[in-house]
Amino acid sequence: MTPNHQNIENLIELCISGNQSAQLEIYNRYYKAMYNTSLRIVKNSFEAEDIMQDSFLMAFTKLNTLKDKTVFGSWLKRIVINNSIHHYKKQSNKQETPLNDTLFKVEDQNTNDTTNHAEVSLKIKQVLDGLNSLKDNYRVALTLNLIEGFDYGEVSEIMNISNANCRTIISRAKSSLRQKLEHLRVN
Repeated sequence: MTPNHQNIENLIELCISGNQSAQLEIYNRYYKAMYNTSLRIVKNSFEAEDIMQDSFLMAFTKLNTLKDKTVFGSWLKRIVINNSIHHYKKQSNKQETPLNDTLFKVEDQNTNDTTNHAEVSLKIKQVLDGLNSLKDNYRVALTLNLIEGFDYGEVSEIMNISNANCRTIISRAKSSLRQKLEHLRVN
């Protein structure tokens, strides 16, 4: 069986034994999702690419510490998120990161209605602009919770805050985002 058709547990075992084609297969399966995860946090395409690459290298060197091979994807995503948050905090201490409009791309291949596509694109851009204008801890918490799908416990662990504080931050972030979007609707 070629690495392309193997399940993740077998691929991980091959990676541990040094099989580079298995590493490439794992990389190809996960790189887009990990890049997008990092990009939503660091807001810079080049930095997200670097973080994603570093995270894969870190994961491949620590594969033997992964006890349950079936959770590889979430384990890798946690590495990417932790590296992205660490990098973002380090960069935000140095300078303000510019807004990157490439966070999400609307791809609607089945519609020919360009005005509908333009309206959807505008709404998505407004939501993303609103999200990016939030305080850093609000933006990161909402991204982890709503976009990445982490529950409150996981977000509180990733952000190193209490569960109650996490719930408060997410609630306030949602409220603040709602206010920003209401302001846009009025104008």
